[in-house]
Amino acid sequence: MLSIFQRHPRYALFSGVALLVTFLLLASQHAPPPAIVIDTFSPSEELQRRLEYSESAYRKMLRAREDLIQKFGPARDKVLMFPPDNEPWPPYTVWDFVPAAFNCPHPVERIGALGDGGKWVCGLQRVAPKPDCVVYSVGINHESSFEAELLSRTSNCEVWGYDFSVESFGPEVQDDPALLSRAHFAPYGLAGTNSDGEHKMFTLQTLMALNGHEHIDILKIDIESWEFETLASLVKPYLESGEPLPFGQLQLEIHTWGKKFDEFLSWWEMLEAAGLRPFWTEPNLVYINYNRGSDADLAEYSFLNILGDNVFISEREFYRPRGDAHPHPPPLARHD
Repeated sequence: MLSIFQRHPRYALFSGVALLVTFLLLASQHAPPPAIVIDTFSPSEELQRRLEYSESAYRKMLRAREDLIQKFGPARDKVLMFPPDNEPWPPYTVWDFVPAAFNCPHPVERIGALGDGGKWVCGLQRVAPKPDCVVYSVGINHESSFEAELLSRTSNCEVWGYDFSVESFGPEVQDDPALLSRAHFAPYGLAGTNSDGEHKMFTLQTLMALNGHEHIDILKIDIESWEFETLASLVKPYLESGEPLPFGQLQLEIHTWGKKFDEFLSWWEMLEAAGLRPFWTEPNLVYINYNRGSDADLAEYSFLNILGDNVFISEREFYRPRGDAHPHPPPLARHD
């Protein structure tokens, strides 16, 4: 007598396939899970990937800036710093054209007091163990909470402070012998040229030469609108030579008193061309509160220098420029 498999071959085939599928399913329950492949990067590669992404996002913002100029200009000299409150109401101020659109690749935190005096810093942990950490602070004005916290949270950083309007650091540093041992003060001003008038004024290059410094890790400047002349004089020779600016990070209060939009934006684009990227900003609300009805003329900005080989953009143990002193995207050109 023929078996059921011989009488019904299609049934036999179906049964075989069913048994095979059942076997495979049972086997898969005991098999190890498939390996997950994750891209791994060295610290240097990961840092560069973050910087490249941030630069790409920043250049996207530059295109949006040009669109905004076209909308409210269209010529640059037709754009107002702070449009009057009338009809039709232009919904912008000068600060909308220069947002802090660069993402710092390290933690950003407030160093110093809330309110007036403190500054936003990117990657303080990068300089905390640095054996030759150098900080310049120009503009003290009796308040040194920024310098005090920076000194207290680092082991080797030293601060050089300059301000011709006061005689010393503020009490936060001056009254603490442990901090004062790493703080150096002189009643000098920062300017675009050296001068020896009523107040001694020096360029940043001259101050660095006097101190024997070739590089500054963190540079804080608050010089009551003289930043325009001072930084223009500082940046110009570096743009002409192609060398990176001699500092890694800049905390700057900008005072736009009497400035026209085209003048301001040309100065700002010079900073961008030199490799400075704003990663944090806030309006000076204390100034607005004390001067009710005035424009928002003052704003705090923090910049990262993305050119060269400073501690904030380079893993020095792993990264070295490959035949190029400027490993990042080329400086920005003005868009006319």
